[in-house]
Amino acid sequence: MTPNSPQNLEGKLLLADPSLREANFFKSVILLAEHSHDEGAFGLVLNHPSGKHVGEILTDPEFAPLAKVRVFDGGPVGRDHLTFAAFWQKDQKLAFATRMSAEQAVKYSQRPNTMVHAFIGYSGWSQGQLEEELENQAWHPVQAPRTLLSQPHDITLWSEALRRISPFHHILTLAPENLLAN
Repeated sequence: MTPNSPQNLEGKLLLADPSLREANFFKSVILLAEHSHDEGAFGLVLNHPSGKHVGEILTDPEFAPLAKVRVFDGGPVGRDHLTFAAFWQKDQKLAFATRMSAEQAVKYSQRPNTMVHAFIGYSGWSQGQLEEELENQAWHPVQAPRTLLSQPHDITLWSEALRRISPFHHILTLAPENLLAN
């Protein structure tokens, strides 16, 4: 992809290439919620659970419906804020709402067939930064599978999504983390 032919990747999943060893993004699956070559991009890491639930962070009774919502490490930017996102299927595609307040998340959590997650931080790219990383093959953009909402949102999500790309990518998911240690 070149700046002369930008493509909009909004709504796609970005799968980290196995060579991307940066701790925040190692084996990450990111929902690219916003993308513009001119404005940059915003996404949320879907498969790095923090081990916490919203009830451990927000204790007011008005947020009780969110008490069991899992909290994820959304990325390295804005880690001093808790934000919410909701996911559902619409016309056989993943639909989502991001950058939601806790009050909005409570409303979405009451909708049938809707998954709500909380995120500490987010993943962000400045103008042209994501395009450069894509040219360097740090990320593999893919369509979100229809099964995304029923899959575990943990490290296994990365390998499941990556192996769908090609037989070569399937083999990459089977490789040990440190090839030099073998």
